[in-house]
Amino acid sequence: MPATNAAGGERKYWGVIPMMPAPMLSDMTKRMEDIGFEGATALQIYGPPWPSLSVAAAATSRLKVATGVAVAASRSPFETAMIAMDMDRISQGRFILGLGTGVSSVNVGSYGVPDYKLITHMRDTVAAVRHVIGNAHKGLSPYRGAYYSADFQELMLTAPPVRENLPIWVAALRERLTDTALEIADGLIVHSLWSVDYTVEQGPRIAAKLAEFGRERSAVEINAWPWVAVNDDEQAAVDDARPTVAGYAGIKEYEPFFAARGFLKEAKLCQQGDQSNSLAVMHHVPDEMVKAFVACGSVDQVLEQLEPFWSVVDSLCPMSPYRHLNMEKLTFYGAGLHRLVAAAKR
Repeated sequence: MPATNAAGGERKYWGVIPMMPAPMLSDMTKRMEDIGFEGATALQIYGPPWPSLSVAAAATSRLKVATGVAVAASRSPFETAMIAMDMDRISQGRFILGLGTGVSSVNVGSYGVPDYKLITHMRDTVAAVRHVIGNAHKGLSPYRGAYYSADFQELMLTAPPVRENLPIWVAALRERLTDTALEIADGLIVHSLWSVDYTVEQGPRIAAKLAEFGRERSAVEINAWPWVAVNDDEQAAVDDARPTVAGYAGIKEYEPFFAARGFLKEAKLCQQGDQSNSLAVMHHVPDEMVKAFVACGSVDQVLEQLEPFWSVVDSLCPMSPYRHLNMEKLTFYGAGLHRLVAAAKR
């Protein structure tokens, strides 16, 4: 009998696609579709995630495409809704809008948006995007939100969307935003710092919150992003993953996740160093700390380490460590993710 996910359905795997020349990206996403990936997702670090997803959608026929994530505050909810409908049309109904709050210091300091409350803004964005997608082709009534308001008086009717109920997933790190996603979104994207142990611990709380909000488990897809370093030389995998763990441990905001796994002292030592150079502090990160947050080893070893996730999640989007790895190693670990998914699908 095939192994199932937490909702009793098929186990699904997503993959992150980079920004690269279109022919290379087309080849990559075609391979992903052939291997059996559920979908491809693209990150918004600074630039928007739409271009690479458009190439992926055009190159494939079954692969879903999703933003993982689009930063909600970096554009108007109206623009987000319009481009989401465009992406769903390009992909012929295969698009998922993944939204994240981003980091206030970046949103205010780089995008130049006014200071705001992250969760209130996310609620407003999701409500406004749904209002526009569901009604722009029929006639939009005015929208009045905490941050976004519009009367739409000059708006011409748009073409009907491919789907009026286009799925919206919300990314979360801590409990308050997790609860918000479980209440208002169609999916919850959990941060890579949700280690396998932490995710399992959150299972009962997620179930309780869904019950509190009167929602069925099937109404929300839970999508985890574990760090994975596939390498038959397990120690080499640990060593290559160490700078990534050190980099995240050096960020004060993430300290509670390391403390919860018993690595508070190590995280504080990492915070004392230069945050742009995790190589300078990675000697504070022991092997056990790496293994707590990164599944390392052969394909079979990694699949075994990831197994507990499936008691809580519907889908996984494994990511390889990336800090201070050259292109050869990035390519090596990227190929390892494809081997992992191929083995899991078999």
